Amino acid sequence: MSFQKLDDLGRKLEALEHALSILGADEATHMAVGGGDKRAEAMASLAGMYHAQATAPQIADWIGAAKQEDLSDEQKLAVGEFERSYINATCLPTEFVERRTAATMRSEQLWRELRAKGDWDSFLPALEGVVALVREEAQLRADALGLSPYDALMDQYDPGNRVADIDPIFADLKRFLSDFVPEALAVQEERLAKRPRKSLNGPYPIEKQRELGLAAMRAVGFDFTHGSLAVSHHPFCGGVPSDVRMTTRYRTDEFLSSLMGVLHETGHALYEQGLPKQWSHWPLGKARGMGMHESQSLFVEMQLSRSPEFWEFMLPLVHQYLGADAIPGWEIADILNEVNHVERGYIRVDADEVTYPLHVILRYELEQELVAGKLEASQIPEAWDAKMTEYLGISTLNDPKDGPMQDVHWPGGALGYFPSYTLGAMIAAQQWAAMEKAVPTVKTQVRQGDFSAVNQWRSAQIWSQASRASTPALIAQATGEPLNADYFKAHLKRRYGR
Repeated sequence: MSFQKLDDLGRKLEALEHALSILGADEATHMAVGGGDKRAEAMASLAGMYHAQATAPQIADWIGAAKQEDLSDEQKLAVGEFERSYINATCLPTEFVERRTAATMRSEQLWRELRAKGDWDSFLPALEGVVALVREEAQLRADALGLSPYDALMDQYDPGNRVADIDPIFADLKRFLSDFVPEALAVQEERLAKRPRKSLNGPYPIEKQRELGLAAMRAVGFDFTHGSLAVSHHPFCGGVPSDVRMTTRYRTDEFLSSLMGVLHETGHALYEQGLPKQWSHWPLGKARGMGMHESQSLFVEMQLSRSPEFWEFMLPLVHQYLGADAIPGWEIADILNEVNHVERGYIRVDADEVTYPLHVILRYELEQELVAGKLEASQIPEAWDAKMTEYLGISTLNDPKDGPMQDVHWPGGALGYFPSYTLGAMIAAQQWAAMEKAVPTVKTQVRQGDFSAVNQWRSAQIWSQASRASTPALIAQATGEPLNADYFKAHLKRRYGR
């Protein structure tokens, strides 16, 4: 039976994925400094085994034969996802993958070296090589998938996302934000005139911050029998659904950035832990793309954890774990002043939820032009500056370090990824609105630190569905309508507007 062969293949690939994920998480957290070379060898060898097994020619025959077999609805969906994975894995020739890997690794290494100096001119040749390879890859994927080149790149990260659908949504959001950013800043200025920001006077011992983070994770539903928290240079959520490896980083002069980072990564972790275990070895059982993943982290971080209801529950925990005198005289309004502060800034990863989408839309627009050949890598600084000036009123022309050199995505060849971030924020707002209708008492429950109904709704609508549908279809199924920017705009107006 051909489906059984696909099922067996899935189990072998899952085992290799498991090993690679745990080795990767360990490398970023606990690996000894001198272990790097051998770890790279081991992971390269496992990745080679994975690629060879995932692209074996007979898989195409198994998929074709399995389609003719008497299968359950879930097995039919599984065959469809096996096919999608197989096409995406085999549409790039091996020699191209080797060329691309060598070029992007060299580009990333150069980027790390040159970004701190803001040395665009020295970095440009490497980036030009990556852009040429991305255009080649986009065309190869487009031919295999029957899509336009940029749509084919986006489809790797969020299956079903199309420029034709996203362009009008982003255009609408951009128009809204051009008026709303000044309004939010004016409202904030009025509020701060009455209640100025207070300083977070540390030190806050790391061990106490860790205990606070663990308490927050436990409260929102993290399962510590299937996951753990460690420290890394960049916070991430890795590992596998049965053993999620979450990390954060700490500063002793303040505790909110670490706590918010923990809550963000817990959102990712809850999604992984909530995926259907019986399909874990099928592509069907994986999380449905980066936009949906980001929506789960932003649901916890933005919709839940920056709300007054959440802080009614959380502030006593801060005092419990950091000490009664940790933030003397602070009230919930003071915390909200801090965690919901709006500011026009250069750096995407530091941006607040009001200005963040403009950073993403800028990159989305530029990378479409790069892939289409309408923009060359050498023209990026001027094009970037023009959009930064128009969208955020700040110039980056003489500061490539905090302009087009700030992200690792383009040096690494990951074009088509950026839209997922803002789509995730919009999906999260739409999910919250749908969940509030289904659970009218949700705010009262959050005040009490009870997240069970929230997680039950998300489990039923998102987590348990895994990759049964495309990203757009999953949004519509979960919320009752296609992606609609109005929910995100309404969320921003409630939190930051007049």
